[in-house]
Amino acid sequence: MIVHVPFLPSTGMALFPFILVKYLHVKKDKQIIDHEKIHLRQQLELLIVPFYLLYLINYLINLAIYKNHHQAYLNIVFEREAYEKDGHTDYLKSRKIWAWVNFLKR
Repeated sequence: MIVHVPFLPSTGMALFPFILVKYLHVKKDKQIIDHEKIHLRQQLELLIVPFYLLYLINYLINLAIYKNHHQAYLNIVFEREAYEKDGHTDYLKSRKIWAWVNFLKR
């Protein structure tokens, strides 16, 4: 379910089981919605709470490495998968379980 949240700090966010969007028009943006659906799948695989813990830990490690919020965010393993695959329409149909592991530093 996609929920409009105008005060959201980003354009979109996956918060299982919802996709939150800042702007109403984003509900029709296939690439952003696919990106968030990839995050929902990642969250399910990790039984939701561990996903958020790993996400935060990965971000904090990246922040120490890059010393820059944006670079730290873009290099979170879950974001790497979602950004690389959000343009592939049928990705979730063929995606293997725990595919995000393939996006650990290459």
